[in-house]
Amino acid sequence: MKNIPVVRPGIISVSRDCFPLSLSERRRGEAARAFGDIYECKIAVENEHDMLAALEDVRAAGVNALVVFLGNFGPETPETLLAKHFAGPVMFAAASEEGADRLIDGRGDAYCGMLNCSYNLGLRGIAAHIPQYPVGTAGEVAAMIEEFIPIARALLGLSRLKIITFGPRPQDFLACNAPIQQLFELGVEIQENSELDLFASFNAHSGDPRIPGVISDMESELGEGNKMPGILPKLAQYELTLLDWVEKNKGSRDCAALAVKCWPAFQTEFGFVPCYVNSRLASRGLPVSCEVDIYGALSEYIGACVSGAEVTLLDINNTVPADMYDSEIKGKHAYSLTDTFMGFHCGNTPMCRLKKGEMKYQLIMKRALEPDSEPDITRGTLEGDIAAGDITFFRLQGAPGGGLQAYVAQGEVLPVPTRSFGGAGVFAISEMGRFYRHVLIGDRYPHHGAVAFGHIGRSLFDVFTYLGVPKISYNLPKGLPYPTENPFEG
Repeated sequence: MKNIPVVRPGIISVSRDCFPLSLSERRRGEAARAFGDIYECKIAVENEHDMLAALEDVRAAGVNALVVFLGNFGPETPETLLAKHFAGPVMFAAASEEGADRLIDGRGDAYCGMLNCSYNLGLRGIAAHIPQYPVGTAGEVAAMIEEFIPIARALLGLSRLKIITFGPRPQDFLACNAPIQQLFELGVEIQENSELDLFASFNAHSGDPRIPGVISDMESELGEGNKMPGILPKLAQYELTLLDWVEKNKGSRDCAALAVKCWPAFQTEFGFVPCYVNSRLASRGLPVSCEVDIYGALSEYIGACVSGAEVTLLDINNTVPADMYDSEIKGKHAYSLTDTFMGFHCGNTPMCRLKKGEMKYQLIMKRALEPDSEPDITRGTLEGDIAAGDITFFRLQGAPGGGLQAYVAQGEVLPVPTRSFGGAGVFAISEMGRFYRHVLIGDRYPHHGAVAFGHIGRSLFDVFTYLGVPKISYNLPKGLPYPTENPFEG
């Protein structure tokens, strides 16, 4: 995925000058070898001069994600300043003691030093990733670094991201409101454009000599699902329009995400539905959110960075009918009716995440725009049931009252036919009913949620923590009430 940063980790060891420097150096080398693909800075940091030299060394090596390793107690000021002056994500980890026979000359006390390190980070207001249990052997520290990589990838992506939008949100879609200030606070740039800008650029791509090649690629991807080949030329022209716009307008940024107004005038003026193109770009790490959902695009991009794979954006759409639950889910899967719901969007989920994707038309739009004719301007959706498997539903959002908030909930898509239209799936999340009421409704979240195909909640939680998101919600287990949950209920 060209739109996703490549993480180049490096490790710097720190040493308090009243402890053996060799202890920190040796432990650093063991941790680096245990991880493998990491740049090992040979300058161990005891003071601020060492700190400056070590930073210069890792910068010259192209390191963009730093592990500060307490091989012993560590010097509080220099180790903290490493994080302050390094231009990228930073993780702190510490060495555990190695054996009962080494507790005199070979004791490092990094367990103690990690406390003072954290305190100093707080004093200076410096963000850093600290693992759940940040003290370990070389192999355990290597595992911590492995968990840090997707977190670092997301943080690097955000620092390089520009969100490009076209058009205002549709009427009555206040839920897609996007407070801009919070984006700047995250380090994200934004470029807002008119739908007319997009339309003019689309028209300028008429007859583009690259169109046949894109059509051929679409035909190959769709295979037997290419049910409406006549719409492919327009979709190919649109895809090239978006890709060229991104390349010409990223400016100082390396990465992009898009948020585009896709109805109602889009169909009458452009002559198609853009969902299939959105799905193709999402599969390449360039998410395109529907309905100018800027925070939806932001969330999708974070999910793509963390997972390293395609994501989608879905409506938290409708309940599972009781008769469907009774016949397809009850007794077969360990979920109650209110744990289940249906996720849906018109057709933006990548082909590789559908059981059997087909090019179709947007049924709801056809009812309004061409009710008495064969589908024409409403063609362009990629439809099919979403394949069963683990998922993470999540969203980072500018809160109605200001600031940021986020939610993360892990679950699965069940192997149950939706019997519906669009790109849809039967989702199950433990205690979804309570989560729906006390997080999604209670905290005023919109109906769109980003979906990653796998359980990545742990990394997402750490990313949001690193970003300083003050409220990160998740689906609480039964017996643990939400603050707003009525204690007299039931």
